[in-house]
Amino acid sequence: MRIAPDQKSSCWILQYFWTESCKFRGFRWMIRFFIVIISCFFLILYYVPKMSYYARHGEKYDEETCYRMAQVMIEHVKKRGRIETVASGMENLPTEGGYIMFANHQGKYDALGVISVHEKPCTYVMDAKRSHLFIVTQLCELLKAKRLDKTDLRQQVQVINDVATEIKAGRRYILFPEGGYNHNHNSLRGFLPGSFKIAQKAKCPIVPVVLYDSFKPFEGKSFRKVITQLHFLPPIPYETFADMKTYEIRDMVVSLIQNQLDKMESLNDW
Repeated sequence: MRIAPDQKSSCWILQYFWTESCKFRGFRWMIRFFIVIISCFFLILYYVPKMSYYARHGEKYDEETCYRMAQVMIEHVKKRGRIETVASGMENLPTEGGYIMFANHQGKYDALGVISVHEKPCTYVMDAKRSHLFIVTQLCELLKAKRLDKTDLRQQVQVINDVATEIKAGRRYILFPEGGYNHNHNSLRGFLPGSFKIAQKAKCPIVPVVLYDSFKPFEGKSFRKVITQLHFLPPIPYETFADMKTYEIRDMVVSLIQNQLDKMESLNDW
């Protein structure tokens, strides 16, 4: 029997577990995810209405205020979930103007990890299908994230144009050009070249972001402390890729991220 998702239902958390567990190879891989969510249950009950209120009253709460609230919530999740994120390369982040961060995608924690260490407000683009789950939708609304409908080409073009316009105005975005994750862990999947069209339209710097072990917080069979690593690579100025094809930009970014992953892998092998 299929349980239809209903955010207003009193058993929403059971529905959420059922939906998520069906996406994994086996229930045993969801044990850690369940423990983290359950440990944050009362925290979720407190923050979800608050996030919705802030999102609905944008005239009272500016981007900075909403972002700090998201960071505080994520820090609570990290503490209760025994998650530590070690960030490096912070000095590489541009100090002025908007930019776009292209990161490898490993799991549900990826965007949370970046937001937790990125000092200035930023937001993200995510799959519309995944964005309507409880908690996820409230965070999207709080940070004014963009939902991308992979079945609607016209809507995709609109999102590209909207994000480019916002970046020109100074916003910072996280994109995961792999388009998803599937137990790829610290290995890269194919990057979709179309996402790099945003950087060309916005004429903004590209900041490659390398995530390492970011799949561990919400995947696994134990509740041991996990450490994820995040590295911001030096920005690529617009002038460098202005005349390049999107697939050439993709290949350049993939090469930079893969090289850093290889370095991190070799260091962790010691």
